Amino acid sequence: MKKYLVIFGAGDIAQLAHYYFSTDSNYKVVAFTVDAAYLTSTSFCELPVVAFEELVEHYPPERYELFIALSYSKLNALRKEKYLAGKAKGYKLASFISSRATILNESRIGENCFILEDNTVQPFVTIGNNVTLWSGNHIGHHSTLMDHCFIASHVVISGGVEVGQQCFIGVNATLRDHIKIGERCVIGAGALLLADAEPEGLYVGAATERSKVPSTKLRKI
Repeated sequence: MKKYLVIFGAGDIAQLAHYYFSTDSNYKVVAFTVDAAYLTSTSFCELPVVAFEELVEHYPPERYELFIALSYSKLNALRKEKYLAGKAKGYKLASFISSRATILNESRIGENCFILEDNTVQPFVTIGNNVTLWSGNHIGHHSTLMDHCFIASHVVISGGVEVGQQCFIGVNATLRDHIKIGERCVIGAGALLLADAEPEGLYVGAATERSKVPSTKLRKI
């Protein structure tokens, strides 16, 4: 039997959440919700949108679950805030785990997680609450991802790594084994970390610069 789900959000990630939950889960999405101040339409994805302040009246937590479909804005603080607000209203927070992901950690995965296709989660990994794993990541054995993190695509987290709360790790970043990443760190696209990272650290990989040779001068292309 399908379980009923309300999605918080009315943007791209909410639309993606609607697609994934509707095509690859045991949930039926019935509505969306946003803060009243951001309620600009009463319909999204052909479903009703209600003010979050009135959600309990329309979709009580005894019958409906909730998913917070927000990005890493403000170092994941906004998603964390709404996650906690949903729990305060009494909702169970649903997680999406793609059937096309390889999950080998005995389902040690928290609430409101969004784990997309082609992720590999090795044995003895622990994933906290409100964690997003975009597509194509490798999470190595015995690693821990704490609450409210956002991991972009094709990140390699080696074995025994601890990632603190509210971290963002960008596309193609690599973390060596047995290091600790402090809370609220931002690790940019393509960065390589070989040692521990203190809290609130910013690590930015070097961008590729344009060559002085124009493309029209290349002979083999």
